[in-house]
Amino acid sequence: MTLQTSETTNTLEDEGDAFRDECGVFGIYGRQDAAAVVTLGLHALQHRGQEAAGIVSYDGKQFFVERHIGLIGDTFTKQSVIDRLQGSRAIGHTRYSTTGGEGLRNVQPFFAEFAGGGFAVAHNGNITNAMTLQKQLQKRGAIFSSTSDTETILHLIAVSSGTQLVDKFIDAITQLEGAFSLVGLSEKKMIGARDPLGIRPLVLGDLDGAYILASETCALDIIGARFVRDIKPGEMVIVTDKGVESRFPFEKTKPRFCIFEYVYFARPDSIIEGRNVYEARKKIGTELAVESPVEADLVVPVPDSGVPAAIGFAQGSGIPFELGIIRNHYVGRTFIQPTAAIRHMGVKLKHNANKRMLEGKRVVLVDDSIVRGTTSQKIVQMVREAGAREVHMRIASPPTMSSCFYGVDTPEKAKLLASRMSIEEMADFIRVDSLAFLSIDGLYRAVNEPSRNNEQPQFCDACFTGDYPTQLTDHEGVDNVRTLSLLANNG
Repeated sequence: MTLQTSETTNTLEDEGDAFRDECGVFGIYGRQDAAAVVTLGLHALQHRGQEAAGIVSYDGKQFFVERHIGLIGDTFTKQSVIDRLQGSRAIGHTRYSTTGGEGLRNVQPFFAEFAGGGFAVAHNGNITNAMTLQKQLQKRGAIFSSTSDTETILHLIAVSSGTQLVDKFIDAITQLEGAFSLVGLSEKKMIGARDPLGIRPLVLGDLDGAYILASETCALDIIGARFVRDIKPGEMVIVTDKGVESRFPFEKTKPRFCIFEYVYFARPDSIIEGRNVYEARKKIGTELAVESPVEADLVVPVPDSGVPAAIGFAQGSGIPFELGIIRNHYVGRTFIQPTAAIRHMGVKLKHNANKRMLEGKRVVLVDDSIVRGTTSQKIVQMVREAGAREVHMRIASPPTMSSCFYGVDTPEKAKLLASRMSIEEMADFIRVDSLAFLSIDGLYRAVNEPSRNNEQPQFCDACFTGDYPTQLTDHEGVDNVRTLSLLANNG
């Protein structure tokens, strides 16, 4: 079996005070232009990772790999790139690393040649016992070529005593802790799997008889595919020429889907676990208006993520909605900031106050979350400089108190503003006249749950509550601080 590969690199800037989307996965089985379809699917999933992307295809004789750092539209648009990815089946991945260093060696999908043939895997999530597993594998002679937790899966498959690839795959994933939605590709199969809690999304689609696995339904829409169903928590699907086979290799447990997907990560036009994301975000805003009313003249979203919640807040409060802040969509992460003075102006590169709307007004700013608070501080200052008489901030989620260990890049706990300040102190820090967050029960009501069941929570909400639903083996003895400095998360 031979492998053809092409790799390129360029430099990306880190943006600082914001949550980072995890990663997106996409696979198709049974279509001649498979790589082109995967490219389109990854375009739709670009919001889940803007650092790098990769595609692996198979033409019945050999695997082809393209891995590039940069946006899909910058790296996979040349026809020559797509032409090199031959075959009727392919999987792809768009990435943002959550821990460890950047670099092409960590770009997915990962590929390996086993005794039984080649295999590629792409992963959305974070394996919380990856370091422990890697140390065990290294003692057995394993040599790792990346710093990604995803590579652990390939090594576990390689050392498995199973006789068939599917058995080896099951042996590997049942040793994992944490969150994972996986798409794998062998010479005869495409495999999808979701962790027992279903923390990260994965859906099954159909495009004229070709089966698709994708992180979100918006990736099906862009190619005109039909949504079939969500892959269930703990489910493994095996796609072959004969169709789709379903297995459940994990012990059944109560699902804990990530509730922050509804707040920020998923695209508004996606259907996630049966819920329309845009509708959920509007309802979040309505709940926020009920819980934390304020006398004001305008409701202004912090674009773009605050827009649906701001619409809901305006509808729930009766206060007019206006675009008091305009976002520049043409500033990318590669923008060079050569001096301290230019860096200080950075917020205005992406956002600018609409002075005519704000001058002399009492303004309610609606945003999805506050991380370190520095961006919120600059946004508030910009609105005040535009002439706003009062500035009130309403946040469409509870205070972010804890780090995420399931595939979302969050700062360590000590750097989260809400972990070290009261709401009153936070209001003083970002210089607003008032500040309020959505309650945890309000968030649950917005996604059609009456309240949070504290004994058996319906979602993973660890970033708000500190209630982690899985073992954190690699983090034992550490006070919620990221310690996997050697592991670059797959996404």
